This record gives sequence, structure tokens and C-alpha cells, in this order.
Amino acid sequence: MGPWRVGPPAEEGCMAHPERTTTRHHRPRGRPTRRLLLGLALVGLLLGLLPGVSQAGVEDAAPRAAAPATMLGGDPREDSVYFAMTARFNDGDTGNNRGGNQHEKSGNAAAQDPMFRGDFKGLAEKLDYIKALGFSAIWITPVVLNRSDYDYHGYHGYDFYKIDPRLESDGVSYQQLIDRAHAEGIKIYQDVVYNHSSRWGAKGLFTPVGYGVRDEQWGDYYDEKVPGKEYDPLAEDAEGNPYNGDRWSTEEPAGNTCEDWGKPTGQTDPEGRKLYNCQWPSPTSGMFPASTHHQCWIGNWEGEDSRSCWLHEDLADLNTENKAVQDHLIDAYNQYIDMGVDGFRIDTAVHIPRTTWNRRFLPALHDKLVAKYGAEKADDFYVFGEVAAFVNDKWNRGSVNHSAQFFTWKERKEYSADDAAASLEMYEYEQAQGPSNQPTSTNAFLGGEDGNTYHTPDRSKFSGMNVIDMRMHMNFGDASNAFHNGKDSDDSYNDATYNTVYVDSHDYGPNKSSTRYAGGTDAWAENMALMWTFRGIPTLFYGSEIEFQKGQRIDCGPTCPLSTTGRAYFGDHLQGTVTAGDFGSVEGATGKVAETLEQPLVKHVQRLNQIRRAVPALQKGQYATQGVTGDMAFKRRYTSGSTDSFALVTVSGTATYTGVPNGKYTDAVTGDEKTVTDGNLSVPAPGKGNV
Repeated sequence: MGPWRVGPPAEEGCMAHPERTTTRHHRPRGRPTRRLLLGLALVGLLLGLLPGVSQAGVEDAAPRAAAPATMLGGDPREDSVYFAMTARFNDGDTGNNRGGNQHEKSGNAAAQDPMFRGDFKGLAEKLDYIKALGFSAIWITPVVLNRSDYDYHGYHGYDFYKIDPRLESDGVSYQQLIDRAHAEGIKIYQDVVYNHSSRWGAKGLFTPVGYGVRDEQWGDYYDEKVPGKEYDPLAEDAEGNPYNGDRWSTEEPAGNTCEDWGKPTGQTDPEGRKLYNCQWPSPTSGMFPASTHHQCWIGNWEGEDSRSCWLHEDLADLNTENKAVQDHLIDAYNQYIDMGVDGFRIDTAVHIPRTTWNRRFLPALHDKLVAKYGAEKADDFYVFGEVAAFVNDKWNRGSVNHSAQFFTWKERKEYSADDAAASLEMYEYEQAQGPSNQPTSTNAFLGGEDGNTYHTPDRSKFSGMNVIDMRMHMNFGDASNAFHNGKDSDDSYNDATYNTVYVDSHDYGPNKSSTRYAGGTDAWAENMALMWTFRGIPTLFYGSEIEFQKGQRIDCGPTCPLSTTGRAYFGDHLQGTVTAGDFGSVEGATGKVAETLEQPLVKHVQRLNQIRRAVPALQKGQYATQGVTGDMAFKRRYTSGSTDSFALVTVSGTATYTGVPNGKYTDAVTGDEKTVTDGNLSVPAPGKGNV
């Protein structure tokens, strides 16, 4: 198909096909050219569409497939992401459920809701549900063997080389989940942690031994040490707790530097048990060597110590500037690349210096991908880091080292060969440069005087790490705020079209709220409409499609039952069967899941996914607001090879567009057409939550 004619919106919004010949740009490396029945397009969408509404002009992409243990590939911006906490999503195998030693205290026992409840089998059984919603990628919580009192979430890694057996089942290993997802054309993004191990160390690197005496107070808490026996969370005792005799010793280990080994502290724990020195690992106890773990608590969250000290007692901060630690983590995560995962979400990325990412971890990741897939396909692996900046300003309280966009850039000068020294040199240099002297980019923006021209992005200074859009996340209490704040930051990312965009997560809601988003259905629809049409990769925390646990506290540890939190078990809403057609469509469903799939936000996100998958401009396009009036109104364009896709979008409110290409504009939903002859188009307000 040749060059397309143009087309923007009418009543509900329109898809465009302009009469023009565009300058063709070189196809980005490793990105497929897609020939669609859409060229220039403005999206129109109504919340809760009635049966029989036309899907004029929408054509889905060809299904993907991959050989076993091979990633799918393709531009990650073509996907939308469903974020599922594996242990809380769906229970496919009750035999691997585990409550742990906090089962009674947390209230989970009374609710018959063990912390480890969901698993890979449960996730595999509901791939059709996720596909029916229209999602083509799943972000899952960490899969490595965890070790702590309350570790269902996966962020207390102990053995980075082993899959946690509480997630696997006969017939559904992690490898089999990856391959099954790929057979459905769905990617797996694995959450990974480089910053810290569990409080009990990292097996194969260093594991501390705490003082333990089995007296009348502690006799039921510590197991007798059994020579050669190791921690196995599935091998429980009569009380349902895994063997922990390998953690404790009444004899002082050789080389110990923890002072006053085994002496009473004069204090008691919350249960009234006598506490002893060197009983519990901490950064200042002397129980970890400085070569593998840092030795301090964070004092200033925007200071240098936030990159070299412990966040929490259960998160033992790894000395990531040490080569042995680097090699341990690199080799561990390479094995998951060999399994065919499609990307890494990097937890606590801000707590490792950018120099360490840019020198060690990101190049090693890229080298492994090139060796397995070749240079072009290696670039399809999606890396997105959590750089937690819970403020509403562009630069996190003026600290560039603690701002999300900072991590998308390569270094711009040479530093010491020693990684620890280099991290300090870089920190001081970039802090002195400040926000006003940071690099800028036009990669997210359309060019030309009229703001209609797509240009080949310059990724030469890209670090290899994309990021979660923390500023939009913070402002999603109101979609308009999220849009304007996000737009304000986009020149400071290497390429904001790769940002991960979400409203809330397993950590926080907007504005650092401790509860799941509860703004109402129309506000949710508005947020979704913006995420699915604006730049960035839309991501939805599990259950938000039915406003699951809205307003509930997201996490309270073992102080309250999980069933009352934003991390509650979701599988009750998924009972029954579902058969997906293509992405965003249902061929059949029975039971409770059939009711779930009839909810209004489900219909909304299905249609958004269908339209976004069909319009390259909404996936990969640059954007502009030149010649556009309206609160959340913009235009997007993507040009590659024979594909020239152009979109005019307005979310909720009226909009006018001037200087747009003349031609016929077709509404993506209704098929309504408008012909533009003077470069001007006006769109009435579609209503809150509509586009």
C-alpha cells in the first residue's frame, strides 16, 4: 500500500488519511514496518460501547510467535502491559500455597488466604483473560527464591539462581509459563533486583549467621541445625514454617566482626522474648562483610548515601561497586535471558549509581542479548527502571542523581577506573551541573513549523535503561495534571515514548497515596484514555479493570490480612473459563470471569487496546501541541518505510486543530468522516473519560 491520505477527528474523534506525500525515513533498526488500513488517524472511543458499534478502520497486527526459550521481539511500544503480582493473582496449584511464620499474626489464616497463593500455573490458566483484555505483555513480580518472614512479593531475594518453588508446579515451571505466554503472543517482563538481597544474604555470595539459643523462649522458633540441610520453603515443619537451622548458631563464626556475640541486649522483641547481640542481621551489626554489602542506613533519601546504604532491615544493600557482586548478579540474570524473557523491570534502580548501571550492568545485559539474538533483536528487550521520585517537580528536589530521566542517559565524561570512586565523582559532578545543564532531547516531539513532521530519533546517547514515568504517576489523581506534568518533563528523557506509564501500583497510588486509586469509574476511564493515546507504554496494575480494592491500603505488611489490602487475592474474580479471540476480544466465557469481563472499564480498556494496536502513531509516534487548542489535546505521527500514521487526539474536552494536512478524517469507532480542505478541524467535547 502506498502513501496514505490524511485524517483526524469529528464528533467522537477521527482517524486521518491525508492527501500528501511524506518524506520517508529510514526504518529504525530492528523495528518491523507495518502496513495498516490506517494512515493518519484520530481515535474516537466511548466508555461502555454498545453492541454493534462499528470498528471502522481498525486492523490488528499479525500474531507473534517464538521458539521455546526465545523472546518474542518487536518494538516494546507496540505493547500494553498488565502488572500481576504472581502470588496474589490466581491460584492454579494449592499444593504450593504457603502462609509462613506470619500466617496467624497477619490474620491471613483467619481469612484462609496464605501469602503465597497464586502461582505460575494460575497465571498460565488466565493468559486468555489477559489477552481478552487486550494486553500483550505481562510484568510479573520477582521469581527468584526469596527468604524472609513475609516474602510473597518477591523482593527479598536469597538465591538469585533458583526459581522460588512456591511459584512452580508440575507441568508449569517458569520456563513453561514463558513459552505458553509466547505461544499466545504475550511477552513476559520479569521484575529483577540488583540493589539488595534479603536480610539473610545472597546464597553463593554471602549469607550471615545470627546468634541463636534454643531456650524456653526460642525453642519453637529456631530449628536444630542439621548438617548439610538447606533452606527449602516447601519443606515445612508441623507449624508450617520452613527449616531455618542454617541461619543460627550459638558458636561464633570464624572471622566474625559482630561485637558482643550472643550477649543479652537488655531488650525484648514484641512477643517478650529476650534479645541477644548479633541475633538479627543489620548494616551496622558487623554481620556482613563490606565487600558484599554496604554498612549503613540511609539518612538522606536525596543524598549520596541513598545509593550506598540500606533501605530497610529486610533489604540488605548489596555492594554493587564490587566486581564479585556484579558478576554474581550478571550471571544470575543472564540465565533468565536464556529462558526467553522479553524484558526486565528493575526494582530500586535509583539506589545504584548511574555509573555502575552504565559501566557494568547495562552493557553486560546488552552483550548477553546480542550474543543470543544478534544486535537488532537485542534492542527489542525492554528495560524499565524504578527511579522512585515522589515529588511533583521536574527534577527531584533539584537532585539530578535522584530523578527518573537522569538514568536514561549515558555518562558524558570519564571518571576513575574504580567503580566506588567513579560513583562519587559522577554524583558530585552532575549535582554541580544541576538541572539546567542536563542533556535534552527532541526524540518525543514532532518537528517542523507546524509540528507535523516525524523525524528519526537520536538514540546514540541512550543508556539502555528506560524508566517508569514517576511524574505522571504522581499526578494521576487528575488526568489533566498527569498530561501537563508529563509533557513538561519530556525534553529531559532520552526518549519519553518508551516511558512506562501507570496510575498506581503495588507500592503507591497517585501523589504517594498509600491506597489504591479510588477516583471513580469516569476518572479511571479518563486516565486510561490518556495513557493509551499519549506517548509512553500503558501499564495497568492487576484488578484495576474492575476497580479492585479501590481505596484500600496497598500494603501493611503482616500487621493486617492481605485480603483487606490492595494486594488482595484476585482469583475469586477469575473463576470460570474464558476463551480470547484476538487481543481485546472474547470468544466465550463462563462463571464469575464472564461477569468480570462485562464490567465497564473492561470494555473501555479492550477498545483502547484494539485501537492502539491498530494505529502505529499511538504506539510509537512523536507528538506536538502546536496548532492545537484544548486541555488534553495533541497530535501524534509515526513514519517508517511505507507506514505513515498520523493521529489527532482529544481526551474528554473540546479541541481545535489548525495547520493539519487536508484530507478525509475517519472516526475510529463510528466510521464518521470529515473532510478538511483548509487545514482546520474542530472537535466537540466527547465527555469525561472518552477520546
